[in-house]
Amino acid sequence: MADGGPRETLEGNVMRSKSGAGVRRDGARTDAGQGPGTDQAGAASVLDGRWLMRGPEGLLSAYARTPGGLLRWTEATPGGPEWRGPDFFAAPDLASLSVAQGPNGFVHFVGRRTVRGKAGETVDLAHAIQYQTGRPLGEWNSLGNPHRDPARAPYIGDPVVSVAANGSTFVFLANASGALAVRRESAAGKWLPWQGIKCLGVRADMAPVPLASGLMEVLVPHEAGTMRCFQPEVDAVLARTPDLPVSPAGRSLVGIETAPGRATYYWTDPATTGLLAYRDGGWMIPLGGSAAEGRVAALRTMIDGYDCTVLAYRSLDGQVVLGAFGTGNEGAGVWWAPTGEWCAAAPALALDHFGRVVVAFLDADGGLRIARQGTEGGFVMDRSSQV
Repeated sequence: MADGGPRETLEGNVMRSKSGAGVRRDGARTDAGQGPGTDQAGAASVLDGRWLMRGPEGLLSAYARTPGGLLRWTEATPGGPEWRGPDFFAAPDLASLSVAQGPNGFVHFVGRRTVRGKAGETVDLAHAIQYQTGRPLGEWNSLGNPHRDPARAPYIGDPVVSVAANGSTFVFLANASGALAVRRESAAGKWLPWQGIKCLGVRADMAPVPLASGLMEVLVPHEAGTMRCFQPEVDAVLARTPDLPVSPAGRSLVGIETAPGRATYYWTDPATTGLLAYRDGGWMIPLGGSAAEGRVAALRTMIDGYDCTVLAYRSLDGQVVLGAFGTGNEGAGVWWAPTGEWCAAAPALALDHFGRVVVAFLDADGGLRIARQGTEGGFVMDRSSQV
């Protein structure tokens, strides 16, 4: 990049992290007190999806799984720093849980549910919605199962949920044959029948991207590579493009829209643990770094007047690592910086009410920690605090 451009700004400012206090290298907290996730008979774990999000009121919420249900922390005022929670919501029959937010701020939860009754086990998908920040969830409703045969129904995979810009909810999962099964809402809000897309060995770590146009696309790792599916028009079924000869590390894949109608995907290479980027029609772009298991977090924001993409991941030694670069210009290089903060699982990213980058992560006890972008310019993260 030219002098004075995003690269110079980021290299000079992005990585001067002031964080590091509060968590020791072994993962133990240095502050006193019990982690909030331990109140519900076990430590919390991260949800699949963007589990840190901002509601229409400007309040951030963070979500985590805990045995028997769901935990939620919510900012007390827009932009913090105080938080409330965690609030506990029972969901005892769910074996997995995926979360996504719609353009109206509604938060959708979809999980694989097993209910044991006198007639045996019933396996389906359960869907609940939080309609307002900080308020209770609605009832859990069944989305059914792509298999009517009860002998095949238990062999579906874990679902991934996403919400299109027009408000239509999509649910993706592997069916009992290992193919991709998709269920979505119509533009009128009615749930349509399951769509099947032939494939073999579909994994549960697919990455849907809701585009600003209202269309949905998704990158789906499977046994023989990775396929891309997309909507050719709003309210149409998904179409498949030729597969990519890549296999992202388990549960590392994420995608965001980086130009109108164009998604960029990021994932961890299982052979090198380095990160890669890809856009349809382009080449794989090596980004460096060295990530442990877990989703890469990604968001797009303005830093010192430049359109930038921020990535975060958990390193092999358990540390939160941040990187930033001009959006769409990954080839110019990414300047990675360990923060000195140690986390138990992959971190999450969001923008707060004032447009500051916020990093959330769970500590070794399942407690939530929050680090926020400083106010002195550039991309300097303040040290994290225990919520």
